[in-house]
Amino acid sequence: MATYTYQALNASGKTQKGTVEASSSEEAIQRIKAQGYFPTSVQPQKEKKPKGAAAAAEANAKKKKKKKKGGGFSIGKVGAKHLTLFTRQLSTLQDAGLPLLRSLQILESQQKPGLMKNILLGVCEEVEGGSSLSEAMGKYPKAFNHLYVKMVNAGEIGGVLDVILQRLSEFMEKSQKLKAKIKGAMVYPIVVLIVAITILTAIMLLIIPKFEEIFTDFEIELPSLTQGLITTSRWVAGSNPGQEIPGWFFMVFGVPIMWISIKILRKTPPGRAMFDYLILWTPVVGKLVRKTIIARFTRTMGTLISAGVPILEAVTITSQTSGNYVFEKALMNVHDSIREGETFAVPLRESKTCDPIVVNMIDVGEETGEMDAMLLKIADNYDEEVDVAVAALVSLLEPIMVVLLGGMVGTIVVAMFLPMIKMLESLSG
Repeated sequence: MATYTYQALNASGKTQKGTVEASSSEEAIQRIKAQGYFPTSVQPQKEKKPKGAAAAAEANAKKKKKKKKGGGFSIGKVGAKHLTLFTRQLSTLQDAGLPLLRSLQILESQQKPGLMKNILLGVCEEVEGGSSLSEAMGKYPKAFNHLYVKMVNAGEIGGVLDVILQRLSEFMEKSQKLKAKIKGAMVYPIVVLIVAITILTAIMLLIIPKFEEIFTDFEIELPSLTQGLITTSRWVAGSNPGQEIPGWFFMVFGVPIMWISIKILRKTPPGRAMFDYLILWTPVVGKLVRKTIIARFTRTMGTLISAGVPILEAVTITSQTSGNYVFEKALMNVHDSIREGETFAVPLRESKTCDPIVVNMIDVGEETGEMDAMLLKIADNYDEEVDVAVAALVSLLEPIMVVLLGGMVGTIVVAMFLPMIKMLESLSG
């Protein structure tokens, strides 16, 4: 009989720790469940080594680490695309029946020098030293977030790591696909905006001053539209009396400065709450953002529940990865409701963050015991709605941008030709 240390959740969702005697990890899991707990981590208790043996093992580990080190200097985080590919490859190797450590070593050897290679070296060492895969990955948050680690942990406990890795890779691939669609929709208006700002700045700095000289030489009384355009041109060039900063500085650097300021403000809880509320209620864009968040949180929660993660922990992880303060608050209310023995759907309906059809489908999932399947169906449905919304937004943006640009250019042309008409009339007179 061996001794196993465990971490588990009780009926109220609180973490319990302890040890249990069993002949295998499966028997240990069954004994823990018999006590009314849901195990989240079950590991054999490590035997204490003699002092000399421990020192030798530590020296060997340091020597091995020094030998393996050398993946290169790296900063930042592992990219989502890179991590998705790694997860798919690990899932395939596990499904083929290769030992876990061997699978990790194969994938590590294929990596180019950089952050991912360094992290996989560390994970291999941890697993080789007796740690579970989830424990090893949990030490590298730059690559494996809380959601990733918990799903791997659920797969280890249930003995279905290959299945969980496959579900996780599918989840990440669909999330990447959704992000790519949103980014692709934003390329057109951003490019048009940059081109428009560049053209308008050039007109204000180079063309309008030439016309102003001509009008001054002929001493013509300028229409108010032309005078306003000349004043704007002076502001852009910074030639107005008392002006210290030229307007072109704001036109060129205004958007990046505003973007950086918003990013900094969003780091604070009040700023994040304010911006998240505003973006959800912004016309057109808010509807698209809401559908995107619903698709993300339902797929996340459905994947976690189908992987065997306890409902309370699944709700907590989903709220932390929702990406929006409003939905995070709504899901924490759901967490409190479930902990008190109430339903999932009622607090979600009261928050008014989701469409009624989403709440009704979740309610049906609770009643039938098919919550995970229902959540994934909602996610698939909303992925399709996001596709339609993105296509509609792109088709709407194109004529809007054309009208705006045409209006600005047309205004400049009219403002310049009005004085010229007066000049022709004066010459003919």
